[in-house]
Amino acid sequence: MTPTPRAAKSRSTRPARLFLTNPRTGIPTAAGVVLALVGGAVLWSPAGRADAAPERTAAKAGAFTVVAAGDIAERCTASSSSCVHPKTAAQVKKIDPEFVLTMGDNQYDDARLKDFKKYYDTSWGAFKAKTHPVAGNHETYDPDGKLAGYKSYFGSVAYPKGKSYYSFDHGNWHFVALDSNSLDSTQTKWLKDDLAANSKKCVAAYWHHPLFSSGEHGNQPVSRSVWKALYDAKAELVLNGHDHHYERFAPQNPDGKADPKGPVELLAGMGGANPYKIEEVQPNSEKRLTKTFGVVKLNFHDDGFSWDLVGTDGKTKDSSPSYQCH
Repeated sequence: MTPTPRAAKSRSTRPARLFLTNPRTGIPTAAGVVLALVGGAVLWSPAGRADAAPERTAAKAGAFTVVAAGDIAERCTASSSSCVHPKTAAQVKKIDPEFVLTMGDNQYDDARLKDFKKYYDTSWGAFKAKTHPVAGNHETYDPDGKLAGYKSYFGSVAYPKGKSYYSFDHGNWHFVALDSNSLDSTQTKWLKDDLAANSKKCVAAYWHHPLFSSGEHGNQPVSRSVWKALYDAKAELVLNGHDHHYERFAPQNPDGKADPKGPVELLAGMGGANPYKIEEVQPNSEKRLTKTFGVVKLNFHDDGFSWDLVGTDGKTKDSSPSYQCH
């Protein structure tokens, strides 16, 4: 056996510059900084980028994984090859997150209890014990009463204090679940009081109707008041559904102006319902995917977060930048 040659010691502790050739001029250009060699592959940071590969992959203090999606269970089961929610549920099982967030329209079409039991429960029901849901507009269509089937199925998990909105903590994060079917002054006051009492560094909020969307439903101004409250509290992340596509936005304020102090909005309505088209691309929209079913794998740690969109084939369809908490 030929001995493996010992690597030569580096003459400098400074990271090496990586040069690429400009295809138009043929001139080598400094494109970034080589940060590490892993398995023969170069990990490098584009010049000026804070979200370098090692930053994303290295173990972080207080790290935990969450899966999120909205618009989930059509009235079908795994016996039908065209049924999607069992396929997105299979990815949740594979990821095995700390807990699950659902952004409404958990069960179609009228969210009756019998439909929850017959469809949602056969797939996403496997994670019911660690799911923190919110209701969508379809949960209000139940003939037995607004949110009747939703409340009966999820029980105290969805109504921990007798209300359809609530909050909880995990690690260095404060999570707020809102009911965008009734964003009245009572719920908005509760949100402001809840945020004022929060002692965690980072804040994420989720509900069904997005303030910003490039999809068929478009922007939903009903949630502007809670966006303002979250912006004032320096929240980091907003998760929504309603439009059946995937979309991520740059940080912005409640008026839709780019603002590094604002939350990042992630619209993830691709949990299993029929996809919608992109209608009008909104300012600050950085990525949009339709006809791509999957779940969002959220990577949280004590000081920030990132996420990956995982398709039903198990492959990553999009990855966010790495964000730091305000």
